Amino acid sequence: MSAKNMDNHNRWRNKTVAFRVSPEEDEQLEIFVKLSGLTKQDYITRRLLCKDVVVQGNPRVFKALKNQFAAVLEQLRRIEAGAGVDDELMDTIEMMTTIMDGMKEEFAYDD
Repeated sequence: MSAKNMDNHNRWRNKTVAFRVSPEEDEQLEIFVKLSGLTKQDYITRRLLCKDVVVQGNPRVFKALKNQFAAVLEQLRRIEAGAGVDDELMDTIEMMTTIMDGMKEEFAYDD
């Protein structure tokens, strides 16, 4: 087996866990995974085991944030035109705010 099948504690990851999600849940999960900078497997595993998901700033995360800010802006314009706010948008905004707050704290320590 390859090294990618080992976890951080040098244990083999040889069990498969599968479950179904709706297209909307899949889209939300994909957004959160991209914003976290983790692999989908690591993101889901950490969330299921109630471990912290610590976002490490890197070019991929910054690009995902940029793309999500553009998508949120588009949704806010839609809302301004009279449409309603959906729960998925609020969850995405909350996740982005948490990431930005963490980045602000990280940069505050550098001073």
